[in-house]
This record gives sequence, structure tokens and C-alpha cells, in this order.
Amino acid sequence: MSDLEAVPGLPHELPPGETLLWQGRPEWRALARSTFKSRWLAGYLGLFATLRLADGLYHGEGAAGVQAFAIFVGLSAVCLGIVALLAWGYARATLYSITSERVVMRIGVAIPLTVNLPFRRIGSADLVARDGELGDIVLQLATTDRIAWLHLWPHAQTRHVSKPRPTLLNLPRSHEVAALLGRAVEAWAVKHGGGVMLGLSAEPRETLAPPPVASGQLLGASH
Repeated sequence: MSDLEAVPGLPHELPPGETLLWQGRPEWRALARSTFKSRWLAGYLGLFATLRLADGLYHGEGAAGVQAFAIFVGLSAVCLGIVALLAWGYARATLYSITSERVVMRIGVAIPLTVNLPFRRIGSADLVARDGELGDIVLQLATTDRIAWLHLWPHAQTRHVSKPRPTLLNLPRSHEVAALLGRAVEAWAVKHGGGVMLGLSAEPRETLAPPPVASGQLLGASH
């Protein structure tokens, strides 16, 4: 918890009538695999190490070849350790919150950034399933206002750079979180006189579309 945070993950105390429903963060091992591509890196380094060992044996390098192979394996382990440490650091620095009125993302390692996404500014929310109970909740913004993709990274889909989609990454028990978000938006829509649709597409992807929004500022962001 930052000394500047009145509530962990939130820059200010919640206003009267708004309730904190859920908080969570990415599972760091899944973050290492999906964002930092640790499996691909391990495979590449393993293949390179195997080729290096085979080349040394073919040219009869003997003990010197084995020593070079061992050094490369050690350096590869250090590299993978750094990637794992980065994933752990990003996960620990992240805190997602769902309230009765909005989604809040506290992100950033060196420079923490808090992104407020009121329900009325969210056009749709998709649950993209990963391994087991892990999944991403992808938010599509409803108006032309947006936050820079680089400010959101890695909490945004890489294929939507010009129109960033804030993403709650690698959530444990993601279906439960998506259901909670669906209920929260539905309750909000009833309170504010809107409609809400909850469906399931074939990806599998659970789609939540809040009611139409009014024009105005899309989101709030604070350091």
C-alpha cells in the first residue's frame, strides 16, 4: 500500500454510496508465460544450448566444450530468473479493483498509475479464458477518449495499440470475477435506468456489454 493511497489500490476514499466489491492482481507465473514469454525464451535458450553442446562434441572440444556449455546454461538460468523477477514485480505492483460504480487499475512498477474506468465509459467486457481457472477480462472503451497504450502496458491487448483495451490480466478464478463484474454492471444499470446483456461467444469468451453511454471524459488517471 502506497502512503498516498487512502485505500489500497484506490487514490481516494470511496464516495458515499459506492462499495468496494473485489480486489485482485495477476498470477505472476502466468504473467511470466503470457506477457514475458518465458516458455518461448526457455525453449530458445535450451535449443541454443543443445546446439552448442553438440557442436563442441563434434569438434572434440572435450572439457573446454563442456565448460562453455555449463557457462551458457548458467547465464540462461540468470536470464530466466530476471524474467521471472520482472513478472513477479509487475504482479505485486498491480492491484485491480471492482466497485459498484467502476473498475480501477493501480498499475506501474517505477511510476504507479491509477486508471479509473466508470461503468458508463465501458462499451463491453470480454472474459478470455486461459489455462484452468485463469483468464483475462478485456475492457473495450465506449467513447473516443482513451489512455495511451504505453501507459497501460502490459495491461492492454497488444493487437489494439491505436485503440487500447485495458485488460485485467491472468486473474485466478476469472469466471467468478467476471460474474461479479456482470452483477455489478447489471445492478448499476438498473440503478441508472439502462439495459445490460451478458452472453457467451465461441472463443470461449464471455461478453458483457454495459448500456449506452453519455458523452464526456472517458477516464481518470492519476500518478
